[in-house]
Amino acid sequence: MIEAAHEPAYFAGENPPAPGQLHEVAAGVYWLRMPMPLALDHINLWLLEDGRGWTVVDCGLHTDATREAWERIFAEGLRGRPITRVVCTHMHPDHIGLADWLCHRWDAPLCMTQGEYLSARLLSAGLPPTDTASMLAHYRLHGADPAHLQELAGRGNFYARMVPSVPHAYQRLVHGQLLRVGRDNWQIIEGGGHSPEHASLWCEARGLLIAGDLLLPRISTNVSVFPIEPEADALGRYLRALARFTALPAGMRVLPSHGLPFTGAHARVRRLRIHHAERLARVLQACQGQACTAADLIPVLFRRELDAHQLGFALGEAIAHAHRLWHVGALRREFDAQGRARFRVVERSSGETVDFEQVAASAAGL
Repeated sequence: MIEAAHEPAYFAGENPPAPGQLHEVAAGVYWLRMPMPLALDHINLWLLEDGRGWTVVDCGLHTDATREAWERIFAEGLRGRPITRVVCTHMHPDHIGLADWLCHRWDAPLCMTQGEYLSARLLSAGLPPTDTASMLAHYRLHGADPAHLQELAGRGNFYARMVPSVPHAYQRLVHGQLLRVGRDNWQIIEGGGHSPEHASLWCEARGLLIAGDLLLPRISTNVSVFPIEPEADALGRYLRALARFTALPAGMRVLPSHGLPFTGAHARVRRLRIHHAERLARVLQACQGQACTAADLIPVLFRRELDAHQLGFALGEAIAHAHRLWHVGALRREFDAQGRARFRVVERSSGETVDFEQVAASAAGL
């Protein structure tokens, strides 16, 4: 199953713009990079010439450093033209954190898919089932131990701190819609798994894909299950989203939210499928002959030390991989005396050997 990794080609070079600077990656399409005080230390944003104004794709975190970088762009990069539209690919804090500030600053509308917009409103308000108590109950169901739960409780409502406000109205984006930006049409490609209804933007005339978080050149996108949709097949949704990218031309240029602009999207999609197939095979092996909680699967999937922030993502990913195999019938779910969800390999007829790699490859769409 394991194949040699194909390194992407970085068509815009390997030196990203400094915060507050613009780098033109195609005529009228500019790359911005904003800092983040996390292990993943940056996000790429995109500024598109739009007639007499600009369309912004994604906004950056709600931090002073990001606002200061934006102020430099306002002063030096906009050429006296206003921002007339704010597009958010999805509702995660690094993408929508400053949307309310930008929309108010320029009296510009916010454009998002409905699922992303409503999720942002719900999370920013801290309403159940997005509040801390609901998240802790969800993690407890999947086997998190008391120390783990205490670390997660200490984070509180991280989202509300990072996204203190969301615009009270928006313009809905839907899959297949054509968004006119200047002289170009950008088609909305909706995909789930990483977030409810993530919107990527595809410009056929230019061969450009603004991929958001769904297709990154080096790291794999987080795919998690959350208490708002506790039985979701998030990984299945993500794998189906990747199939929409392989329906596009192999030579397209990809503008990702993290990492460098790249080509080689089809090879990258295949490598991501192989990555998830390898993880699914490890889950099957761990759940053979014993029933595992998702928390039991964290060291199976992640072989490095994790901080409290990473631990929540890791548990969400472990649930997503177990759920993928549960949804395709390779694992069964049961509940122990403490009410914790556990997963076990579905037994076949006596003497029948299960090829875990084959099952995992099929579940990953290979």
